[in-house]
Amino acid sequence: MDDEELLTIGAFAARSRLSAKALRLYDRLGLLVPAHVDEASGYRYYRAGQVERARLVAMLRQLDMPLARVAEVAGADGAQAADRLAAYWADVESRVAGQRTLVEYLRGRLSGRSSEMYGKFVVETVDVPAQLVITEKRHTLADELPAWIGASLGRLEEAARECGGVTGAPFVVYHSAVSMESDGPAESCVPVTDEAAARAWAERRGRAWQATVRVEPAGRLAYTRITKAQVAHPQILAAFEAVEEWMTAQGLRPTGPCREVYFADWDASGPEDPVCDVAFPVG
Repeated sequence: MDDEELLTIGAFAARSRLSAKALRLYDRLGLLVPAHVDEASGYRYYRAGQVERARLVAMLRQLDMPLARVAEVAGADGAQAADRLAAYWADVESRVAGQRTLVEYLRGRLSGRSSEMYGKFVVETVDVPAQLVITEKRHTLADELPAWIGASLGRLEEAARECGGVTGAPFVVYHSAVSMESDGPAESCVPVTDEAAARAWAERRGRAWQATVRVEPAGRLAYTRITKAQVAHPQILAAFEAVEEWMTAQGLRPTGPCREVYFADWDASGPEDPVCDVAFPVG
């Protein structure tokens, strides 16, 4: 091998704008492997042609991209690499948008403007009949909750075809708080009509999905209606708190766990379309 074709790790680090420490790490991870390693000294040598890949890695890291994602982008061809970068950045923007909303929500709470936030929600009451429901329960943290709600309600609505069909709006009951520190559990519920068929279904699927059949009792709900955009965290927290504040002002107390009632076609709804009632059973 012609040594004149190779750069020492120090020279390569200077050209690539990466530190020697970073280069050693990327070598261990297989992300940027030296062209040659001297068996006697252990010194690493790189080809000048590797500089472009090294600079790409350096720029991707400036985006706070995890090393595993860097490897995916750097290892793809031009068009595919661009698509993977775009997908990563879309995730970043989505996360930042959520964090921005959370900051505004927290600023409102910390500055004493909670009542101003709650005033945006109209709270009403409605009487609901007893309902036979098939359910699926799970312990889940907040970051996994949206995906689980969609998947579990989809499974239950499919199962409802065996149980006389869906007879009311699906809903999710929170038996305990769901956050990044607390995992509920949450329970997805779909109203059905055929109790015998529902119990047969639960017998077949109960263990796999923690599926059950029960009767949700009749009662009165205090609720506020929110849009698809407001279902996102933390806007939905403000909706729950607005209902709780209204209940306190009205001298009402909760008689059961809070819930979200999904009465609209989620996929067909736009961000400003009403899709969900945030509710508490009251007495």
